[in-house]
Amino acid sequence: MELFKRKNSRSWQYDFTVRGERYRGSTKESNKTAASAKAAQLLTAIAEGKERHFGKKTPHLSEFSVRFLTFVDNVKLADKSKDYLCNGWRLLSATSIGGMRMDQIRTEDVNALSFPGNAYNINCALKTLRRMMNLAQEWGLIARVPKIRLAKELGRSLLLNEEAERKLLPCCGPLLRDVIVLLRETSMRPKKELFPMRIENLDWNTRVIFVPDSKTLTGRRHIPMSDRVVDLLMVRCAGRREGWVFPAGSAADHITTIDQTVPAGKG
Repeated sequence: MELFKRKNSRSWQYDFTVRGERYRGSTKESNKTAASAKAAQLLTAIAEGKERHFGKKTPHLSEFSVRFLTFVDNVKLADKSKDYLCNGWRLLSATSIGGMRMDQIRTEDVNALSFPGNAYNINCALKTLRRMMNLAQEWGLIARVPKIRLAKELGRSLLLNEEAERKLLPCCGPLLRDVIVLLRETSMRPKKELFPMRIENLDWNTRVIFVPDSKTLTGRRHIPMSDRVVDLLMVRCAGRREGWVFPAGSAADHITTIDQTVPAGKG
């Protein structure tokens, strides 16, 4: 290990090599004895693997996000998983932790974070942070990852039964009313199965709905139509032999959500 001073500099510099990698930098000490002690401490920490990147600036979380999002874009992940991680970073970027260096992020900093929305939203941000920190450790940018505890997510407890339907339908517009009836009668998944339903997949003779795509591999199936479903769909698809059952002006050309559906009597 070598200690030296640069011209016009008050601080002692260190220069040493560990396992073929050279480390150089300032001890930020003007006293040689103190500088020697600090350099020896750094050498020991690096040799023991406790500090693999001393002397090289650890990126801020916001700086690291550029590399992280590039990784997410190129790695083999389902589109839904990629969207999840991108949304997680969107939530993180709005907090103060985005401006912190990654080696300075501690468990207490994570615990102090707050996010809008429910536990699912909170965990989206925290799981993304955990993924980012683990990747940074794997890539040799930080020595350790803080403990990140997730929020408790409550399962679904609302049942769309006959009583709930009886209370809801008088308050619904035509679209929402049809969606509620179809959900109850067919048990189709809203976003993946019901909303993108096509007229070509309705067999009026055998009274079945063919689901060509679903969340699971076993989701491709034929669903029987009840009398209510037949009557509803015949009205909605009247005069048409093809196309979306629920056409809309969205990018997908069909409805993708009912969040903004106007209740009955309000438009």
